[in-house]
Amino acid sequence: MKRIILHWTAGSYYPTDYEKEHYHFLVDKDGIVHNGKFKPEDNECCRIGKYAAHTGGGNTGSIGVAICAMAGYKSKNNTGNYPILKKQFERTMELCAELAVKYKIDITAQTVLTHYEFGIRNPKTTSAGKIDITYLPPYPWVEKDEAGSFIRSKIKWYKLKGV
Repeated sequence: MKRIILHWTAGSYYPTDYEKEHYHFLVDKDGIVHNGKFKPEDNECCRIGKYAAHTGGGNTGSIGVAICAMAGYKSKNNTGNYPILKKQFERTMELCAELAVKYKIDITAQTVLTHYEFGIRNPKTTSAGKIDITYLPPYPWVEKDEAGSFIRSKIKWYKLKGV
C-alpha cells in the first residue's frame, strides 16, 4: 500500500453496509473502528466489485479511512446533525498512525491526504471538488486548506507516541 486517504462519510455516526463497501476502515462516534467489506490489499489491483472504491482516480494502492459523520453539512456554521466528534477524530488519527506503521507508509502530503487534497491535485478525476475533509468541528480554528497538514501532524504525534 502506498497511501492513506481520509474521508468523512457524509452520513450518520454509524457505518452502513453501503459505506462499508467503499472504505477499508470506518470510525463511529464512540471511536470504534469498523472494518469495511474489503481489506486494504484488495486495492493493490482494483477489479470491478472486488475493492473499496473510495477515491475516484486514486483507489489503487490507497487505504480508505472514513469518519462516520457530516450528514447535512453545508458550512462551518451549519455542520448538520452529525458533526465530527473529538473522540472519533482522535481515534481516526491513531488508526492512521497504526496503518502507517503496519504498511510502512511515510506521513507526507503525498502519502497521507484528505479526499479534498487528492481532488485538488487530480482535477481530471471524479475526486475533483470533494469537500471531505475541509472542516474539523472539534478544531474550528483549522482553516480549510490547512486541514490536511493538521491531520498529518496529529498522525505523526500518534506515531511518535508509539502506537
